[in-house]
Amino acid sequence: MTASIKQISPHQPSENRPPEDQLALNQVPPLTGYNLFLSDCTLVQSVEREGAGWAREQISELGRFLGTEEAQRWGFEANENKPILHTHDQFGNRRDEVVFHPAWHSLMRTSVENRLHCLSWEKKKKGAHVARAALMMLTAQNEAGHTCPISMTFSAMAALRAEPELAREWEPRILSSTYDPRFAPAQEKSGVLLGMGMTEKQGGSDVRANTTRAERIGGSREHRVTGHKWFCSAPMCDAFLILAQAPKGLSCFLLPRWTPAGERNHFHIQRLKDKLGNRANASSEIEFTQAWAHLVGEEGRGVHTIIEMVNHTRLDCAIAAAGLMRQALAQAVHHARHRHVFGKLLIEQPLMRNVLADLALESEAATLLMVRVASSFDARESSDRERAFCRVATAIAKYWLCKRSPVHVGEALECLGGNGYVEESIMPRLYREAPLYSIWEGSGNVICLDVLRALAKDRSTVEVLLAELKSNAGADKRLDKYVAEIQELLTDKADNGSLHGYGMTDYAARELTERLALALQASLVLRHSSPAIADAFIASRLAGEHGQAFGTLPAGVDVDAILGGVMELR
Repeated sequence: MTASIKQISPHQPSENRPPEDQLALNQVPPLTGYNLFLSDCTLVQSVEREGAGWAREQISELGRFLGTEEAQRWGFEANENKPILHTHDQFGNRRDEVVFHPAWHSLMRTSVENRLHCLSWEKKKKGAHVARAALMMLTAQNEAGHTCPISMTFSAMAALRAEPELAREWEPRILSSTYDPRFAPAQEKSGVLLGMGMTEKQGGSDVRANTTRAERIGGSREHRVTGHKWFCSAPMCDAFLILAQAPKGLSCFLLPRWTPAGERNHFHIQRLKDKLGNRANASSEIEFTQAWAHLVGEEGRGVHTIIEMVNHTRLDCAIAAAGLMRQALAQAVHHARHRHVFGKLLIEQPLMRNVLADLALESEAATLLMVRVASSFDARESSDRERAFCRVATAIAKYWLCKRSPVHVGEALECLGGNGYVEESIMPRLYREAPLYSIWEGSGNVICLDVLRALAKDRSTVEVLLAELKSNAGADKRLDKYVAEIQELLTDKADNGSLHGYGMTDYAARELTERLALALQASLVLRHSSPAIADAFIASRLAGEHGQAFGTLPAGVDVDAILGGVMELR
């Protein structure tokens, strides 16, 4: 191991450290002063393999910076100083502004300057989505809350292009690498951010139950919107894609904070949500009172229009979940390499090695699945096969990685003991953040039903998915058997009460999605990971040689090989 870790706390500048004789004994130095990218061999190899090597220098530089004390401190400060809502000014006029701590703006500026919000749209290069996914994964490890407006801006481009006139007006501002936090009309700013608003208090995931109304202004595509949104994150974005009921049905609209005439739009922030995690980010309840908005796409087909934005944000949910798992693993391994217990380093204790190796398998498989899905976004414009794979695999990855992240982070936190449970550690923040991604952009049930719909809608999707799972046919009998069982399930046309024509019912949608996710991960680790990792993953995840908790890998697993490449600190 090449270690160059500065033994200083993110909250304790070196000049304020106590004398050596006052330092606590057998305590672990903070994990700082390292490169998040170069220390992650799986991610480095994935970037090169998927054709994103042209972005290696940028990714490496961001990885280096995010490992510094300064960047780490921003993450803590942004979460310790939550955003503040100002609904009115001193004279009683509507203000509707959220004020953030300077650390938030530093995080946002770093991400915008690195083009996390637009890289895939701007760079017409092979692997552009993979390059952006790598940048996003690193960023989520430091502070995930601010990636919400970054992700929504990135995703909004996909839906905005359904309205060429609006795209021509807004794209140049979105593609800007300048972070401009001023609350001002978009036409006066050097860069803009976009958000979205779909859920309402009476509907939640059932967006077709929305009550917000849009009335046409004359014969144009301009409308006046009246209603509310129960969850609207990052309300200081410059414009939002929202859903509202128009005469022809639920439709998509672009609703800016300022009207084209340069006046404040009737976008009223009622309150900020007091959330479990994601505290640096402001999530709000908002109301519209005859707010100006522009129709996007075809009237009455709002879900169809905005679904592309949703698919891209689901990708980002999977990326963030993989990032949280990677950072949790890094913290656990670092702690175990420095902490002495019962006369040995913690990492030398057999049972702890089992736990860490198990966590490492989960993180590796998560990263590989996330990258594979991101690569399908790169290829789907030129390949019908990749388009079909992307449609279903995005939902599979979103569901499974977001389900695994909270339990993975919780186990990693336990590796640090009490030190992992206190707020000076990053672990409580990771733990609070992890459950969000199962909820954001569709909770588990919604996503699994979406998987069923994708498989039932087009027979070719089933064929493409099975072909992906069989890409390693013959390489491992356990995987072959597992895939054969899935194939039998998917190709059973008997009517067993399924709404989708397959042997799987809605009731069993989670079971099917979990099986598909594990098979995809097993196929990927067999293809891209070491034999030791592939064997351990397939034995424990597919062949049943595993308990109900992490740290129950079977005897015979090559733990040394698994842990040997987890984290070379550089």
